[in-house]
Amino acid sequence: MPIAQLISPHALNERQARPGLVILDCRFALEDPEYGRSSFAEGHIAGAQFADLEHDLSGPVTKGVTGRHPLPDAQILLKQLRAWGINPDSDVVLYDDGPGAFAARAWWLLAWLGKRDGVFILDGGLKAWHAAGFKLSTDQSMALPGTFTGQPDGQLLVSAEQLQARLGLPGLTLIDARAKPRFSGDVEPIDPIAGHIPGAQCAAFNENLDSTGRFLPAEQLKQRFAEQLAGRAPEELVAYCGSGVTACHNLFALGLAGYPLGKLYAGSWSEWINDPARGVATGE
Repeated sequence: MPIAQLISPHALNERQARPGLVILDCRFALEDPEYGRSSFAEGHIAGAQFADLEHDLSGPVTKGVTGRHPLPDAQILLKQLRAWGINPDSDVVLYDDGPGAFAARAWWLLAWLGKRDGVFILDGGLKAWHAAGFKLSTDQSMALPGTFTGQPDGQLLVSAEQLQARLGLPGLTLIDARAKPRFSGDVEPIDPIAGHIPGAQCAAFNENLDSTGRFLPAEQLKQRFAEQLAGRAPEELVAYCGSGVTACHNLFALGLAGYPLGKLYAGSWSEWINDPARGVATGE
């Protein structure tokens, strides 16, 4: 079974009545941390539960040490996954109302903990759900506690120290999911230092999508990433972004293209720049 899977609005609508389905609403806005929760209360896909990027899908921030969205403690996250009703054989559908970055973060966390079968991102998100004519609900869902247990897979992660030691080595493919102006250092609306990690290639995550917000066909995604891999091992690819969220979108797209899971530098740019000894590059 492929590591990355999509589900269409129509397929999800048909699947809703069957048992064993867990739906997580991952809506979030960087500029308004309460946006996701309030939007969920106003209406969500029937049966969904809310997964908060900052409270559920991230751990505490340590200023000057971590990035803006460090990984959550694995045991705390596992407890929350069970509270949402996730079992080892559950089908899990993830969605947000943007390009899918927050849903992709949830997908990656599940993969990190060993839940790699039966996890889907709603292709096109809530925009596609609305376009298909399906409604939202305000009903509150109460899940029976799940039984999922997992172990974090350290092979899917790379630390700042490990990445720094690998910079310049021939086998490294390092891709940055941020938009080109941020990558090049022309603008930086969020973090105090502009630029990118030396040796990185810009792979803006929104280029994984078509004009409707759905993921590109697998062959197009394969071609996109083949150019960046340039024959190097996909397992050794390292993805990063501003804080470890949109990088997961690239890792999901790589999975859709048929590549094995690469590695996430979870701290990403916002962690990297905490240490002035780490290099900073600008331009192309």
